[in-house]
Amino acid sequence: MDQAVTIGLDIAKSVFQVHGVDESGAVVVRRQVRRAQLLSFFAKLPACLIGIEACATAHHWARELIKLGHEVRLMPPSYVKPYVKRQKNDAADAEAICEAVTRPTMRFVEVKSPEQQSVLVLHRVRLMLMRQRIQLSNAIRGHMAEFGLAAPIGREGLASLIRLIADNDERVPAEARTCLGMLAAQLGLINEQILQMDRRIRANARATEIGRKLMEVPGVGPLLASALIAAIPDPRAFRSGRNLAAWIGLVPRQNSSGGKERLAGITKQGDRYLRQLLVVGALAVVKYAQRNGTRRPWLVQLLARRTIKVATVALANKTARIVWAIMSTGEAYREPVLQTA
Repeated sequence: MDQAVTIGLDIAKSVFQVHGVDESGAVVVRRQVRRAQLLSFFAKLPACLIGIEACATAHHWARELIKLGHEVRLMPPSYVKPYVKRQKNDAADAEAICEAVTRPTMRFVEVKSPEQQSVLVLHRVRLMLMRQRIQLSNAIRGHMAEFGLAAPIGREGLASLIRLIADNDERVPAEARTCLGMLAAQLGLINEQILQMDRRIRANARATEIGRKLMEVPGVGPLLASALIAAIPDPRAFRSGRNLAAWIGLVPRQNSSGGKERLAGITKQGDRYLRQLLVVGALAVVKYAQRNGTRRPWLVQLLARRTIKVATVALANKTARIVWAIMSTGEAYREPVLQTA
């Protein structure tokens, strides 16, 4: 077999597809490799460029292949899709990856370390627990309402329903009380687990100097600071703060043609979790500014001519750019200074 200089690797759970080409672009290897044989297969090859889609387990395999001396580049799957020829199968996907990784305009994903991925696991598990807490709360409210027991929205209203279950209220039949007691116990356990997650995330955000500097930005708390550090291994991978905001999905969607620019709402592409946290943080800043005023003349002028939602997304975009500047330069956040006449 001739020496392969570029390889497209389509990863899966058990069977991996390899597509390799030489310097002239001729195909020199096209085969399937079992999971247990993957590392030994690449250990026998000379150092080469390997392209992988940035999907599940991609960062793990990238780290392992880098240890073998190969250069590994991860790419968003949506950027690889245009290179797939006609039918969709593993061989076609591997060929498309091999072609896409050599394109000079291709954008790549930085390989994350195990520590960064562990922090992201912490955030994902917390998000899952939050959803489960909402499901359990709604289930308890719905079942109690079937017996004419309704409570106001909010934490206190739910707590009053749980007290009725614990006190064996006769308005709720015994069978229903038993089942609702199980839901209440599970809700209490999840609340305790979420509290533990919050403590770990807060400690993680305060453990680094960059994390402490990010939390000085209005609208950025421990949750967002920790997620930003874990999700962005190298901020210099983005040429500007606007590129980071675009990657998160906080820029207008374009449908321009014939020299006419048509801009719509935000694209909602990129990292949904970071976008959600940035928007929630920006909304808190906007609400505070409406009640107590703000030292940001830019925000005051924006609120005067735009709706709250538009201003919130614009502020989230601005916050993302500030975050990029802090992470890239290491400088601290500086509050704007009001100019007096």
